[in-house]
Amino acid sequence: MLKMSPVKYQSIPLVGGYDIATPSLLLRPGAFRNGQNFEIATNGGYSRIAGYERYDGQARPSDAQYKIVQVTSFTNTPSTNQTITQATSAATGVIVYVGSNFMVVTKVTGFFDETHQITTPGPVVVGTATTQTVAPTSVENSQYLNLAADEYRDDIQPVPGSGAVLGVVGAVFSGVDNVYAFRANVGGTAVNMYKSSASGWVQVTFYNEVVFTAGGTATPADGAVLTQGGVTATVRRVVTRSGVWTGTAAGAFIITNPVGGNFAAGAATLTGGATVTLSGIQTAITLATGGKFEFVSGNFSGQLGTLRIYGCDGVNRAFEFDGTTLVPIATGASPDAPKHIAVHKNYLFVSIQSSIFYSGVGTPFRWGAVDGGGEIATGDTVSNMLVLPGNQNTATLVVTGQGSTSMLYGTSAATWNFVTYNSGVGARDYSAQNMADTYIFDDRGVFSVQTTLNFGNFASACLTQNIKAFIAEKRTKVSYSTVSREKNQYRVFFNDGYGLSLTIVNGKFMGSAPVFFDHPVYCAWEGETFAGAEVSYFGAADAGYVHQLDVGSSFDGNNIEAFVTLAYDFAGSPRLLKQWRHASLEMQSNYYAALSFGYNFGYSSPEYDQPGTVSYESSFSGAVPWDVFTWDAFVWDGVTLAPTEIDIAGTAENIQATISSTTDYIFPFTINSIIYHYTPRRGLR
Repeated sequence: MLKMSPVKYQSIPLVGGYDIATPSLLLRPGAFRNGQNFEIATNGGYSRIAGYERYDGQARPSDAQYKIVQVTSFTNTPSTNQTITQATSAATGVIVYVGSNFMVVTKVTGFFDETHQITTPGPVVVGTATTQTVAPTSVENSQYLNLAADEYRDDIQPVPGSGAVLGVVGAVFSGVDNVYAFRANVGGTAVNMYKSSASGWVQVTFYNEVVFTAGGTATPADGAVLTQGGVTATVRRVVTRSGVWTGTAAGAFIITNPVGGNFAAGAATLTGGATVTLSGIQTAITLATGGKFEFVSGNFSGQLGTLRIYGCDGVNRAFEFDGTTLVPIATGASPDAPKHIAVHKNYLFVSIQSSIFYSGVGTPFRWGAVDGGGEIATGDTVSNMLVLPGNQNTATLVVTGQGSTSMLYGTSAATWNFVTYNSGVGARDYSAQNMADTYIFDDRGVFSVQTTLNFGNFASACLTQNIKAFIAEKRTKVSYSTVSREKNQYRVFFNDGYGLSLTIVNGKFMGSAPVFFDHPVYCAWEGETFAGAEVSYFGAADAGYVHQLDVGSSFDGNNIEAFVTLAYDFAGSPRLLKQWRHASLEMQSNYYAALSFGYNFGYSSPEYDQPGTVSYESSFSGAVPWDVFTWDAFVWDGVTLAPTEIDIAGTAENIQATISSTTDYIFPFTINSIIYHYTPRRGLR
């Protein structure tokens, strides 16, 4: 009898991340050779990324729920987007799907019973409610949730104005979560600030600034009334920039619109007994266009209610914001237009061109040398300022330029020691972020600053050596960066919609992966809610929306086009033909998932009989042929962990698999490993 070769098995963990530089024979079989919108999971495997959705403070699409309202039969068939009302119960809901004798509704108010008549506006009778017997499948459940999310999504509006969202920042004031956004007005003549709310974006009022000198007699407080003759206004903020309140105090008051006319140069008084000399008429606080905002939180008083947001944009003066009042900060520099900002050892730092300026200790409005403020020339246009991870005694301020990296050591203005650390490696604007280490995006890739400090060699600290071609294409397009602490990811975004996520766990680089968003990121922010949950937002460069990251199953209602192509696998024998028989994917998720599996043989050589395309009747599984291979479309309903079996057929020395997902209703899933079944054949001749 003819002896058959035994079937062998190769188990391949999916690890390694994006690699387009290493030769094929040197790559691990599970390496990420090409793809988008998959990320490197912290515990191994490749995960389809989560979605993002527009945000303005109204109910989030990802929180949408639905209810099935069933009738005995339709008297009049309703349409989607209609509101139904039930007699007696008075329950209402918006229809997102119409079935044979049932409706899927969302935005439900009240409780639908199983007895009374259902109507649409008119009123038009739909039918009489009955006991629900319709049981949605897992895929229908995902689709209905997505339709409900779309209904909520339609309510959410862009930040009013024109152009890109110029800045987005979150803050917790008085135990309330807030999100703020900046965007140019419709005419593009000034920048306005907006606050999210349950009814959408609400414009933040900018008040007026009036400059004073010769402040004395008493120290005024916020809320005092400023009076000059018959003109009065309420002081929203007392801004002391120099001197003391014994006759030498100078600065500005942020005031409401005056009543009784305008202020003028001359003496004025405040409730509480303070006296001042005003320098002239009040001026409305405005923000000019043309900048991009960066923010940092600081608390120079150390009290629970004195947390402030500090921001700058490279065009206007820096500012402080306490949730209601925006206060311009005058550094005394010319031009006074800081681009980057940091809080370090109780000093406020800003960068203007190739200098960094610092305030007096604990006094973000005082910048004179007599109050402890000063300037340090850096020799390079500053692109980032960030406090390296560490405690208050050891933390160092890293200052990057386009082609240099410097460190500010010391604990106070008396001990500052500014040292140029490396004159060959710098960072692009807005690309520096902290996790356990500090990460920056240089023209040659992503670097870990902490690793550099330990080993003294920037080249060895580059984390993206194996994607140099990608870096070279994107390095002039960096728009912003952020992090996901829950996923241990540093993320950098580009102005063409692409991005790159790097997963770093306990200081170990796990790999990088590219993403592509339908809405290019212009600015971003990451922080925590009052309850301690991580949140991330980005401002879009196109339609003026603020989007929340890592939520939902879609890109703001659009499909998430995701695929990952693995390295060629030769099962340990590059010159041995194998008959490839079967594959098994181990997948993990808490939700319904649908994806496609494709493969090709022998480096896609035309010498091999490459598989033809195979179609399956799966309306929820779209296949996109990034290469020439068979698409074996299937669905998977996994609660936590399960294998998915795939039949493959062909003979070649190697095989390459591509896994894809293309829908707007599938939540993230992780592919942990792939097992190939094959039979060894003869060697190549």
